[in-house]
Amino acid sequence: MSIRSVLLAAAAFAFLPFQTSQAQPRPGNFGFGIQLGEPTGFTMKGSLGGNNSWDAGLGASWFGRLRIHGDYLWAANVFNSSRVGLYFGVGAAIGFGRGGGVLYRGQGGEWYYYEEENATAIAARVPVGVNFMPFSAPVEIFGELAPIIGLVPAAGLGWDSSIGIRYYP
Repeated sequence: MSIRSVLLAAAAFAFLPFQTSQAQPRPGNFGFGIQLGEPTGFTMKGSLGGNNSWDAGLGASWFGRLRIHGDYLWAANVFNSSRVGLYFGVGAAIGFGRGGGVLYRGQGGEWYYYEEENATAIAARVPVGVNFMPFSAPVEIFGELAPIIGLVPAAGLGWDSSIGIRYYP
């Protein structure tokens, strides 16, 4: 899959006519928890009002031994449910430490593996996820898939995928 394909799919997805009503799961103004997958670590999410929110994560990843990411999210009530919702957004990730990934070399179009012991890498993220509020508990369960586009130290493409749980006190 090329970077162009991913960017076109993300742009098309962003302009789909979603129904955005207040039926989207709304656990609270601020929550924290854990996520497993890529990355694995701590997660938090906060409301910005309406259908907008932010999330952030701190954990471990192939992208670097330590990885921090943050996203601006929009909620869409495509399931017409007060328990299950869809969200999508844009964000950034920074990885520190040993970094590696599949990177694209522009000249001949070859793919090669990049690895550096003390790297700092910066990438853009385009998360898409489903969240679920079971029963009346102040808990959100989520699954997320995010294309990640490497910007520094070189251009590249990868995927984040994780599941997690957040508690809203």
